[in-house]
Amino acid sequence: MVTTHNLGFPRIGAQRELKFALESYWKGESSSQSLKDLGAQLRQRHWAHQQGIDLVPVGDFSFYDQVLDMSFTLGNLPERVSGFHGDALDNYFRVARGRSAKSAEAHSACCGGVAAGEMTKWFDTNYHYIVPEFNAATAFKLDTTRLLAHLTEAKAQGVKAKPVIVGPVTYLSIGKAKDNSDRLALLPRLLVIYTELLNTLAAQGVEWVQIDEPILVTELDADWQHAFNTAYHQLKSCKVKLLLATYFGQLQENAYITANLPVAGIHIDAINDREGVLPLINLLPAHKVLSLGVINGRNIWKTDLTAVLDWIEPLAERLGDRLWIAPSCSLLHVPVDLASEEKLDAEVRSWLSFALQKLEELQVLGTALREGRHAVNAALTANQAALAARRASPRVHNPVVRAAVAHIAPHLGLRKSPYTQRAARQSALLNLPVYPTTTIGSFPQTADIRHARSEFKAGHLDASGYKAAMHAEIARSVREQEALGLDVLVHGEAERNDMVEYFGEQLEGYVFSQFGWVQSYGSRCVKPPILLGDIHRPRPMTVEWTTYAQSLTGKPMKGMLTGPVTLLNWSFVRDDQPRSVSCKQLALAIRDEVLDLEKAGVRVIQIDEAALREGLPLRKSQWQEYLDWAVESFRITANGVRDETQIHTHMCYSEFNDIIASIADMDADVITIETSRSDMELLDAFDDFNYPNEMGPGVYDIHSPNIPTQEHMIQLMQQAATRIPPERLWVNPDCGLKTRQWPEVIAALTNMVAAAKTLRASLVA
Repeated sequence: MVTTHNLGFPRIGAQRELKFALESYWKGESSSQSLKDLGAQLRQRHWAHQQGIDLVPVGDFSFYDQVLDMSFTLGNLPERVSGFHGDALDNYFRVARGRSAKSAEAHSACCGGVAAGEMTKWFDTNYHYIVPEFNAATAFKLDTTRLLAHLTEAKAQGVKAKPVIVGPVTYLSIGKAKDNSDRLALLPRLLVIYTELLNTLAAQGVEWVQIDEPILVTELDADWQHAFNTAYHQLKSCKVKLLLATYFGQLQENAYITANLPVAGIHIDAINDREGVLPLINLLPAHKVLSLGVINGRNIWKTDLTAVLDWIEPLAERLGDRLWIAPSCSLLHVPVDLASEEKLDAEVRSWLSFALQKLEELQVLGTALREGRHAVNAALTANQAALAARRASPRVHNPVVRAAVAHIAPHLGLRKSPYTQRAARQSALLNLPVYPTTTIGSFPQTADIRHARSEFKAGHLDASGYKAAMHAEIARSVREQEALGLDVLVHGEAERNDMVEYFGEQLEGYVFSQFGWVQSYGSRCVKPPILLGDIHRPRPMTVEWTTYAQSLTGKPMKGMLTGPVTLLNWSFVRDDQPRSVSCKQLALAIRDEVLDLEKAGVRVIQIDEAALREGLPLRKSQWQEYLDWAVESFRITANGVRDETQIHTHMCYSEFNDIIASIADMDADVITIETSRSDMELLDAFDDFNYPNEMGPGVYDIHSPNIPTQEHMIQLMQQAATRIPPERLWVNPDCGLKTRQWPEVIAALTNMVAAAKTLRASLVA
């Protein structure tokens, strides 16, 4: 009998209940107990949603991040938060965001703010985790409070629980040694804690533990491969069965190691590694469970249930009760419930599957394997009808767009002159000081902005009233920037709900959900648009707003666009053609917008590619193919302008030192990047690579409420100036400011402008 199980469930709630509870607590408007109570309610609801699944994950719920949860379970807290007062949850949030709740911080000046933990992307997803910190002296101490509390709740609800933890080798591999010591040297002392943790779970009556080791789908050197053997041979004495879970990629050369680890079962992502399934079965010892992730946990299209059954029914015959089935990965990466989407048109809705619907698909597959297809014939027939309708729909295919992509010529991606010539012409036109200051694009999305937008969407505010409200907010942003003394201004993006959704709403080939939220980090949720068909731009999207802002100031005003690779990677993308084709369609559409901005007199245009690194395959051997079409797409978008037009791009919270040559090949005049949380560590790449163009290393961590000091910003820029000549450096925040409040933005930018002036004066001296 096949076993069905789930690797993880979205934690934010169908209506983003967790987001609003977190933000209320952080503002000091509610208590920690009310936040904890909401967490318990969500867990209870989510477990109820998973009834009918044989094994249900426990421990996947988090108030911020599951990796940070693991750090606290292992007692691996940064020294800077030790000894602080308050609820245990307060230290958790201090690591996550540099500060806890206002009420929690009020008692002592010492707790007013600390450096937040570094944040980066979870493998190739748009989910951000808090990077574990190590040094040679790191000691671990088990704290099972959170996990055992969740387990107790699950048992009381009658849940057949499968606790979920991050595995020891992955935990070490995704962390950073602050003193450059060998992380693997910590493995023996870490395994002592894991042994204690697993035996504690066994004592609670737990039979199976899901231990996530996604690092196995990457290329590992001999030391890291050996670490797996060391770790799991030590853990095999624990009195629980381990399901070692891999996902997001292919095992390839790690298949032999994985198959022969002394664990009770292996989970493989059969969406990404279907070709690896049969070789893995041939390697598996006869007693081991094989879990196949047969439903895509990262996209929202219906599963072809008949095709899956055609494939796995012979495997079920071969493996018997050793076969388990599940989604490919945690459902954290998809929205909660399609049933909430009452405004989505019925045709498109019939093609989609969110988290709850994916679990229904899983149950259909399980029933078919146990009882035969006749038991689920109606479900299979409806599924096939929906898939056929999508394939035949004229909403999916546009021959004009396909012809345009087929006729892309190399000259579309080339600037007219090399950077040095362009830089001289841009300098003469823009007349900027050394260390010019700017921001990344957005300013705070105030309650007034959100109210005007909701009133407009509800039909209570007409188009002229909405336009007037947005013009007032744009004018405010311009006034504030001029008062601050910034050199290159932005219009503030008051009219934009999200940097991807805003553009997707105006491009044909996209549709939108109403409640399709997924967690990006902490309380930050995004609602990815659904890219279902061939893309084209019917009309200009940003020109009117940008030219209005430019009319209010004599300073340069940046046009702000989202680049094609980010539009692709932050959307739910169609799965019926290569991603590279969709990306080039997006590139042609955004190129038209770039050229219209230039025609309207905009001389600085920023094309954000925050997700370029995120789309990089997990195996280096596959990088070049992706980088070739990703960089080509950016260049198609950006490089039709005249030399005098300055092109900026922005990347945030990504480790991209290893692709710096490809970033240089994008040939943007200015790139702005996140560096403040990593203390300029990302600039290490420039020790060995002579980056030819201009750069703005972020000096203001906008994901923390802490206000950076002028001195700290100067120190960061001085570090940057040891790698990049000062005449090619910009001073800017890490990212857009939409999630911050105006008072903290003004305070931080005041310090930033003052830092730039001090840096300029030091050059004269």
